[in-house]
Amino acid sequence: MTDLYTKHYLFVVVFLAVAVGFPLAPLVLARILAPRKSGQTKNDIYECGLTAKGDAWVQFRVGYYIYALVYVIFAVETVFLYPWAVAFLGLGVGAFVAMMIFVVLLLEGLLYAWSKGALDWK
Repeated sequence: MTDLYTKHYLFVVVFLAVAVGFPLAPLVLARILAPRKSGQTKNDIYECGLTAKGDAWVQFRVGYYIYALVYVIFAVETVFLYPWAVAFLGLGVGAFVAMMIFVVLLLEGLLYAWSKGALDWK
């Protein structure tokens, strides 16, 4: 009986070893095999083919992050609408009601963000 449990734990140990070894192997190989040529040109900051000018730590307004979050929320939520729309004719009334509740919740979130002024460009 204990031999059966040992086999199960052996699978877990092998799985963990593979899970740790798989991402570490390329890192170790790159460290061993990669050429080491350092210099000023290699260590320079490079952006869009031009030498960077100014400070890299530019602070953006919080409004940009709010727009981005609202966009991501609604973009991800619309992904759920596509499979429903494709299978619409084969679904029953329950699926229609569930999706309408989902859409109403999305509209409620949009109205809340709008009422709080999160969508006002200032």
